[in-house]
Amino acid sequence: MTTSTLTPDSTYDVIVIGTGPGGEGAAMEATKQGKSVAVVEKQPRIGGNCTHLGTIPSKSLRAAIYRMMEVNNSTHFQQLGVHLDVGFRDLRRSAQAVIEKQVAMRRGFYDRNDVTVYNGTASFLDANRVQVDEPDGDTRILSASSFVIATGSRPYNPPDVDFNHPRVFDSDTVLDMSETPRAMTIYGAGVIGCEYASMFRNLSVKLNLVNTRSNLLDFLDDEICDALSYHMRDTGVRIRNNETFDHVETFDDHVVVHLKSGKQLKSDVLLWANGRSGNTENLGLDTIDITPNHRGQIEVNENFQTIHEHIYAVGDVIGPPALASAAYVQGRVAARHLGNGHCEAFEMQHVPTGIYTSPEISSLGKTEKQLTEECVPYEVGHSMFKSLARAQIMGHPVGMLKLLFHRETLEILGIHCFGVNASEIIHIGQAIMAQPGEANTLLYFMNTTFNYPTMAEAYRVAALNGYNRLL
Repeated sequence: MTTSTLTPDSTYDVIVIGTGPGGEGAAMEATKQGKSVAVVEKQPRIGGNCTHLGTIPSKSLRAAIYRMMEVNNSTHFQQLGVHLDVGFRDLRRSAQAVIEKQVAMRRGFYDRNDVTVYNGTASFLDANRVQVDEPDGDTRILSASSFVIATGSRPYNPPDVDFNHPRVFDSDTVLDMSETPRAMTIYGAGVIGCEYASMFRNLSVKLNLVNTRSNLLDFLDDEICDALSYHMRDTGVRIRNNETFDHVETFDDHVVVHLKSGKQLKSDVLLWANGRSGNTENLGLDTIDITPNHRGQIEVNENFQTIHEHIYAVGDVIGPPALASAAYVQGRVAARHLGNGHCEAFEMQHVPTGIYTSPEISSLGKTEKQLTEECVPYEVGHSMFKSLARAQIMGHPVGMLKLLFHRETLEILGIHCFGVNASEIIHIGQAIMAQPGEANTLLYFMNTTFNYPTMAEAYRVAALNGYNRLL
């Protein structure tokens, strides 16, 4: 570990590096602990990749596409001869207003809580000081008793793919696409790949989705995986499982992806969506003996501490689950721990997945495969959306809610939802699963009165369906 004699310009109790969800959660919680807090953000504006490149712009784009589809698929508008044909660039513009509102709101959080914001690139000089290189060339030295690294992640770019080519994109650059392509190849069928596959297919783009595994999103319950694959194929997505790329050829008017199986996929553009890397370069981690893994991720303990007790890391930079929602909670947990020396443990099993394919997917708890491997006696309750009045009214009958519960105690063990508003519906079940003892059972859903017609009613239907299997 190296040291220097540079005198700090300012000293704080806590310095947070990065202003995405993890950094924001840490900074806001640290102020509640009575700490003096500064944050360092290398981008011109706060919010991190979540606000400017990832979650907010992509979900805003999805919403714009969804609204256009609602109009074009409506029999009422069809009878009136109304048909919307909006290009990718115009659809993308709808996200900018949301981004501006998010930035203004989040900037207000820092201002109201007296958190000092530094714009620049931070790097450790030693375990208690960082150097901030500002865009205008000035340099500041900041010191603190504690640090939280929340620098996020970026798309993995293999060196043998030319990402400077105008027809090759990753998830950070795809939203800069100038026009809607006629055909697209997406390499990588993880969450990001599947979400963009749904969006572009809804724009009638001819789509190849290359999956390096045998099933889509195989961390989900098998029934949900199957439903997603079926629905994607039914809408025209060409899924190619168990494939890996060999090399990519780029031309002025198209791209050809050569797979090791010998297949050649020609399309207008390539979206590379296979893997992400932690943003740990240029942080000066070598000066404090922290060595990221091969994916650029920092190893932490259950309290999000690195090898130095006073230096924490949260969010995508530490790897899975790599969710904005989880990163925010991780940041708060880290700040509480550095403030009190203890805190409630972060429980990964309490974090729901939210996947914004079309239809949406959300899940919480165990899958059937996991329960079978653990020899847990469970039963299943289903509610098919096509039978729900609200789904019929909305014109979205595709989907289901699936409850997994213990056959003897009726404890809810897993909730899996595929369909419209899945990412919202899941939170009803999440609240019940978090209750202690007998409060978390199938009986709650069976005996609770839900508004009619609502999507929430799916819980009562699924609970009764499952309970009837026990009789």
